[in-house]
Amino acid sequence: MSLQDFDPDAPGVGSDGLFGLPHGPDDAAVVVVPVPFEATTSYGRGTANAPARILEASLQVDLNDVHTGDAWKQGIAMLPIDPELSAWNEAACADALPIVAAGGAHTPELKERLARVDDLCGRMNDRVYALTRDLFAKGRIPAVLGGDHSVSYGAIRAAVERHPGLGILHIDAHADLREAYEGFTWSHASIFWNVHERVPNIGHIVQVGIRDFGAQEATRIEEWGDLTAFTDHELAWELGTGEPWMRIAARLLRPLPKKVWVSFDIDGLDPSLCPATGTPVPGGLSWRHTMLLLQLLAEGHQIVGFDLVEVGDAEWDANVGARLLYKLAGWAINTRSGPLRPR
Repeated sequence: MSLQDFDPDAPGVGSDGLFGLPHGPDDAAVVVVPVPFEATTSYGRGTANAPARILEASLQVDLNDVHTGDAWKQGIAMLPIDPELSAWNEAACADALPIVAAGGAHTPELKERLARVDDLCGRMNDRVYALTRDLFAKGRIPAVLGGDHSVSYGAIRAAVERHPGLGILHIDAHADLREAYEGFTWSHASIFWNVHERVPNIGHIVQVGIRDFGAQEATRIEEWGDLTAFTDHELAWELGTGEPWMRIAARLLRPLPKKVWVSFDIDGLDPSLCPATGTPVPGGLSWRHTMLLLQLLAEGHQIVGFDLVEVGDAEWDANVGARLLYKLAGWAINTRSGPLRPR
């Protein structure tokens, strides 16, 4: 169907593309890379099913959007879910689960399993990296849809290669600064350790909403000059003393350079919005505060790409995840040529 014949008010059906749009990956501004992978998940599972669940839920999202306008006309599409990635996830999960249950690889047999998990995670990273690099080369805005947070590494690596000095806005309940958590080199809880330590030319990293992190992570937050973390408690305190959210949000974004990748772990939101996520934590950002934060980001920065991870395998989580994906895509499209003018 051509865009000219497309009715944006018509209901989406199962044969339609992402959000019921008529675009495919070859003519969409934003191309979503689904990564059904959650091998190192250390608590609740199910995020590997999120790409399929969000694709289904996206058909219920109304395209008329008060924040991002008619950005959808430039196209949002999803690549097919790769069965090889699903097979790698199944094999890696089979080896990872006994390690998680034991709290680490403490025996020769578990160490063998660990090596296989690391190998499969490495293959997944390379696949995501290659797909993201290819999308950049084609002039697309890449978006990675997990899966757990480990799936973001290859995409961020490709984005920084494309845009040296790229900043990261990381929204999450967790700092994800643990080195090889539970022994897994590419653990979901180690994503920003790996990004910080392994990706050259990375710009400033800003973490927002974190509220569950270890002592070593707290030390790294204190010592790393190119990372700024804003805890949930700090944000709640400022709101409680009467500081306007718009002023707080502007301060959160101040350390970021003009070009930004958004890494959005959905557990950064209030868990009432994502109850089936892998590691829910009380507190978190409200939907309204999140929307205003993304709008302010677009008014001062160019969003070159993003990832959305840790969406749980449940109808409500998929509903919220689909809507968040739509907002992120819309803002990225609107900043394609550079930051928006502030209102």
